[in-house]
Amino acid sequence: MVSIVVEAVPVHSGAGKVASAVTSPVAARRRRSEWTRRYAGRLFYSDLLVVSITLVSGWLIAAPGFSSYVSWSGGPRLTYVAAIVIIAVLWLIGLDASDSRDRHIVGQGFVEYRRIVDATIAVFAVTVALAFFLGMDLSRTLVAIVFPLGLVLLLFSRWAWRQWLRRRQRSGAYVHRAVIIGDHAKVKHVARQIRRTPGSGYEIMGVITNGVPSEGVPEIEVLGDIAHAEAALDAASIDALIIAGADDLDPDTLRRLGYAVSDRDIQLIMAPALTDVAGPRLHATPVAGLPLVHVDFPRMEGYKRLLKRAFDLSASLVLVVLLSPVFLATAIAIRIDGKGPIFYHQERIGRGGRTFGMRKFRSMVANADDQLATLLDLQGKSDQPLFKVNDDPRITKVGKFLRKHSIDELPQLINVIRGEMSLVGPRPQRAAEVALYDDIAHRRLLVKPGMSGLWQVSGRSSLSWEETIRLDLYYVENWSLTQDIIILFRTVKAVVAPGASAH
Repeated sequence: MVSIVVEAVPVHSGAGKVASAVTSPVAARRRRSEWTRRYAGRLFYSDLLVVSITLVSGWLIAAPGFSSYVSWSGGPRLTYVAAIVIIAVLWLIGLDASDSRDRHIVGQGFVEYRRIVDATIAVFAVTVALAFFLGMDLSRTLVAIVFPLGLVLLLFSRWAWRQWLRRRQRSGAYVHRAVIIGDHAKVKHVARQIRRTPGSGYEIMGVITNGVPSEGVPEIEVLGDIAHAEAALDAASIDALIIAGADDLDPDTLRRLGYAVSDRDIQLIMAPALTDVAGPRLHATPVAGLPLVHVDFPRMEGYKRLLKRAFDLSASLVLVVLLSPVFLATAIAIRIDGKGPIFYHQERIGRGGRTFGMRKFRSMVANADDQLATLLDLQGKSDQPLFKVNDDPRITKVGKFLRKHSIDELPQLINVIRGEMSLVGPRPQRAAEVALYDDIAHRRLLVKPGMSGLWQVSGRSSLSWEETIRLDLYYVENWSLTQDIIILFRTVKAVVAPGASAH
């Protein structure tokens, strides 16, 4: 579900006072939640602290002492303290210019993190370019340390703020109290999308839709019909009105509703009938007085595919070296646990429907595949695309631990190095499972399968097939390197502290 926030602009008279059309008793009721502005303000001081700590730490590690200067031909000499202050100011300006603290995007989604990455890369490029063209004697070690370190710390600080925000939202604070207006089917869709997404920042207080309450949305109070929307707004103490669309909401009705929302200082949000489309793919363009929304189609071609492959290859090579002791310890544990091969090889379907051999540490008895069909028939799951056996008796004692912490998946790093898989993507499935795909599910095969993915860090085995497909398609259609990095961080968290859904 995609929402577009429309700023409500109050009408003022020439003397700077609110016009009489707006100065009703209702207009004095200030309902708009200001927590997003306060939250964004706190992020500025957090960014200032992180950038300062990063630059000072980098200078203490790499730069010369206080008596050293940054100099260049024909220019004045700068102390390193002054140079650090200039870089800090540029960095903060870059974070602000990229709208990384925009109150409409902070606290949710991947856009906030992507803008931090873009701003940091831009400031790094400007710093290097200035040093090169001016011939500045700036410590290369300092530059090489502070920007990667600062990026990691900035991303971590924003993530920490989000955890703080989620805790407040679970207690009912720091949320927008919202009402949805529109047809039954549309308000139901929007309400379901918001309610099943933790941390959306919106609490649905009710809906405004035509018909008697019994024809409304289950588990959501119907506050009134569209014809009496203003009275329903007065009766409900809300911060936002979400317009899902209806035949009765013609342009004149929407204009009057917009005036009513502005008078009551409520946020006006339009929810187009677009599901799981990330913000960077949307572009609003005013044409003939109409706010037309353009939607870009995903294309993982050219430099995007090269960038993803370079990231996969370099990261997987580093992980293989770092995790080599874990590989050795796991192999020994499997050998001690019982007979059978250490590694397990199975044919899976990859990008474009191509078959490849996926590698895993063996976590089941040696003849596990021969028993699968019988177990699925006993549990009535042979016709489902996700072949999962509950309380699987084939799993060994060591295998239970390996699967719970996803250690059995580590040999797939070899598949990543070979180019058959990616670090992040939809999980590869067997040919029998792919045969059950419908046309929509086949879009999972547009990208390489991954060791981890969006649905693995969003519930793993507790998710239904429909929810799994929704998350995989969201990833396919909204890919970004920033999203991959965030998913990998969430994967580490899920591996270290697996929930009840990990098995």
